[in-house]
Amino acid sequence: MGLSSADTATEAIQLCIFDLRRGQQEGQELDKILFFFPADFPFSRQLSVIGLSEGLITFTRIFSPEVACEVIEADRHTHVFYEAEPDIWMVMIVEKNESEAIWRVDALQKVLKEIHSLFLMFHGSIRALLEKEPAGGLIRSHLYPFIIDYLRDFLFGKKLLLPSFRDCLKERGTVQMLTVSREAAIEVQSLVRLLEGSAGNKPCYSLILFQDLLVSTTLSPVDTISLFTYAVLRLTPHALSSGVSSWSYLRKGSTASHVATGSTMTHSASVLEQIYGSRDTSHGGDDSYHVARPLQQDRWSKGNDGFLVTDLWGAENGSSTPAAPTIWLQQTEERMYLSAYQYRSLTLILLVPVASILNWEQGVSLVKQQVHENASLKMLKVEEILSKGWGGENAYHVSGYRYLLVDGDRSVSRSSPPGKVTTLTKESLLVLSKVREEVDLEKGQMVGDNAALEKDLEICIRAKNNAWVIARITKGKEVYMVLERANETLLYASEAVEKFSNRYCNGAFSLD
Repeated sequence: MGLSSADTATEAIQLCIFDLRRGQQEGQELDKILFFFPADFPFSRQLSVIGLSEGLITFTRIFSPEVACEVIEADRHTHVFYEAEPDIWMVMIVEKNESEAIWRVDALQKVLKEIHSLFLMFHGSIRALLEKEPAGGLIRSHLYPFIIDYLRDFLFGKKLLLPSFRDCLKERGTVQMLTVSREAAIEVQSLVRLLEGSAGNKPCYSLILFQDLLVSTTLSPVDTISLFTYAVLRLTPHALSSGVSSWSYLRKGSTASHVATGSTMTHSASVLEQIYGSRDTSHGGDDSYHVARPLQQDRWSKGNDGFLVTDLWGAENGSSTPAAPTIWLQQTEERMYLSAYQYRSLTLILLVPVASILNWEQGVSLVKQQVHENASLKMLKVEEILSKGWGGENAYHVSGYRYLLVDGDRSVSRSSPPGKVTTLTKESLLVLSKVREEVDLEKGQMVGDNAALEKDLEICIRAKNNAWVIARITKGKEVYMVLERANETLLYASEAVEKFSNRYCNGAFSLD
């Protein structure tokens, strides 16, 4: 038997996925449950949680039929909702009684959105898998290991540490871009053309990263975000060397309340696996299905030829040769072979349609050979140019500021380096988290009113520790900043924002 939820301290967080179209007949209620965490909860408790969630969804639809239920606040719990697909709901329930667990609802909802977007990229839609096998065994066998592997990145010791107030200068669901010179941009575009030429007459797409930053993409915005997210989680040099993604400040900082040693992480990796193994396979999933687990940690490595290799997709037709990784593109609804090449800090991802290659082993090998022959020298040059212009992990640090920039229209963000954010006091972060909650509420009220999207918003608060906490939103762009050890006058805070806007944002947040 695996560990119980009490042993692993995960009862404070529950996560479930259910289908409102299933289990409507008496005696068939279990059919609606597609995923539940902790998995060793008795089915009676799972049904109770999902029944309450279903009731809340139905009740709120009476008063707001056009806007889906997003959050319900109870005395001891927060219920966060996300309708991933029509009538397929993801719900996260978190307790409120932990001093460090001060959540921002939008951040938790973006965790649910990220789970679903990554699942779509690797396995396709939940509804499609349900239609393929209506009994539900196929979808459950995909969801359970996928989400357990995803949650492992948040596991510290025996606790799941989801985004809290300490992560309020981070924006999930966006990409972080590398600023490049004109010379570098020209060389990158030349490299992109060489990569596309390596696929012959086959249509293909590419994505290029330097360190954990996006340099170039030929994908749609939605597919770019999903693939960029996965690359940072598992493919970049940092992910390969550490075995841990770089999403959270908790993994790069050293706050007193959140410390994870190597031995703790080793133990942590087994905790969720044991929880996953403890589920009742008669309902949770069927081991007879072959399921790729692309989010497993430490399963990618760099080959001698520079291409990244993995056995996460199993072997093709019972052979010993690992099957080529594949993903789905949401924009074109195509299944693509994924090939990733790495040279020093440069990571290149090339996607070629599965339908365009009859023999995958020969076809993918030929593409890799063409990449080597056509683009290897250009890769070296691009990496050299980008490295010379790279300022290190503190390249985007601005002295005196701790900031987050978000361009919602382009789904791009930039923030202070994680190591600098950890220098902020708890008081400053708590106030900033509250400010972001206020902004989230304002943005939520703008939904459905296109004219209101042009509305400007500014919040400026003097915290108890004398720090200035500022938010300014205009024309789809947002800036959040904390100024500690700053002058006490409001004029100083306003001028600091103006100076930052003019110098680093082309005046986007200036009041003039």
